Amino acid sequence: MSVAGITETTQYLTFKLEDEVFALDVAKVREILDFDTVTKVPQTPDFMRGVINLRGSVVPVMDMRLKFGMTKTDKTVNTCIIVVEIIAEDETVVLGALADSVQEVIDLEPEQIEPAPRIGTKINTDFILGMGKHNGQFIMILDIGKIFSSAELTAVSDDAAFNGGARAA
Repeated sequence: MSVAGITETTQYLTFKLEDEVFALDVAKVREILDFDTVTKVPQTPDFMRGVINLRGSVVPVMDMRLKFGMTKTDKTVNTCIIVVEIIAEDETVVLGALADSVQEVIDLEPEQIEPAPRIGTKINTDFILGMGKHNGQFIMILDIGKIFSSAELTAVSDDAAFNGGARAA
């Protein structure tokens, strides 16, 4: 969905990575968990911190800071896992997105959202749905389904399936 495709007020969950505020469409968010123990899985990308057991399902946990080229997320009292559902190759994949803290759920009108900036041809910004303006600050609205490539999602869901299954029923 592009900014032009946003025609009605949408609710977004805002969260922080370092000093930046990001947002996800609440329709993609299943739940928010405290960051507790994550079981490491060998030979996975650096941004995959491991897996968690979520009511009997194995869910991969991705460090969003590492995926965005920032430093590794440190465990603090505010660190959390945002459990999201995304579609990868016509299947629903459940994964956890590690964030420094969750802020709030906000409503954004279409006129409060501007297109993602184009930063040359070599930098991929397709995962940024738009830039929301809320209380005088910019919020990067993410398209969670475009942050990870199909190959990354397939590898992660295959790893999770091999370790007990993380795909939604």
